[in-house]
Amino acid sequence: MALLEVDDLSVTFARRGQRAVHAVDGVSFSVDTGEVVGLVGESGCGKSVTSLALMGLLPKQPGLSVGGRAVFDGTDLLRLDDRSRRDIRGRDVAMIFQDPLSSLNPVIPIGLQVTEVLRRHRGMKGEAAQKEAAELLDRVGIPDPRRRLKEYPHQLSGGMRQRALIAMAVACQPRLLIADEPTTALDVTIQAQILELLKDLVRESGTALVMITHDLGVVAGMCDTINVLYAGRVVETARRRPLFRQPRHPYTVGLLGSVPRLDAGRGERLNPIPGSVRDLLPWPQGCAFAPRCERRTDECVGGPPAMVPTQDDHAYRCVNPAPLPGSRPAGSGPDAVAAEVAAPVVPAQREEEKP
Repeated sequence: MALLEVDDLSVTFARRGQRAVHAVDGVSFSVDTGEVVGLVGESGCGKSVTSLALMGLLPKQPGLSVGGRAVFDGTDLLRLDDRSRRDIRGRDVAMIFQDPLSSLNPVIPIGLQVTEVLRRHRGMKGEAAQKEAAELLDRVGIPDPRRRLKEYPHQLSGGMRQRALIAMAVACQPRLLIADEPTTALDVTIQAQILELLKDLVRESGTALVMITHDLGVVAGMCDTINVLYAGRVVETARRRPLFRQPRHPYTVGLLGSVPRLDAGRGERLNPIPGSVRDLLPWPQGCAFAPRCERRTDECVGGPPAMVPTQDDHAYRCVNPAPLPGSRPAGSGPDAVAAEVAAPVVPAQREEEKP
């Protein structure tokens, strides 16, 4: 049995006198111990809402409706009361947020924020907690950790703030880690270091990781299984190699075709996906991608397409999928894209200490 089994997750926001917004609609995926599962898609596709629903962090407001199941080690996270959820959150399931500057408390030193996690979930206090906090900062690559414990978030660089968030997330050795765009707003060198750090943590501890990103390079270099989201729905799911070699959903094909290639010839243009994301009010009866799809048929707008399973745990939500690729010229196509975007930028190393 998978460590986390998400089944038919839905999140709906409704306001009086207005139509409901289906931010997440029937999302299903699973995560095994030690596995890295990716949720990939453009902004607004429901990735972050999915993660917040799993963590129980969606703002409580009239009209919010969360349905489906999210079973973690036999416990449905969506059915927990607030107290039980707080006990699990941080101890067994932890999250790395997108923006460390807004996620960290600006008026509390880093050390107190890390030791608060240790006090609440591990019962550590005083010098023991300080020592453990310093060791955590050292583990995630922050130089001079004892001094950094006394500093405030604004005194750290962006990369160090992200490392501090990771230290807080792994302080209790959680069994499941959710990373929501952990490299956003970081330069490519620091991005590579953060991703390598997450790889090491998964490899050393066996922690399961849900990686939420819009970056296909992160997906290619990190994830074992990939779920492609569009307009709140999973449109394709596959292991990494089959997805890059044999994408079936036209949206996945479009994503891969829009990735710049290092071997592109002079004047060669990218293949952008035509159109823009449609207004989801009212909610489309058929495929939400149909207005932008070059392979659409009358059947696409008649009703919601079902997931079509194939071999090797590959499935797609399309009635007229892209054909399986035949022979491809060397250095072209999704497989070449996968090789390029998966290539490391720089080796992981400690970030230079900020003066």
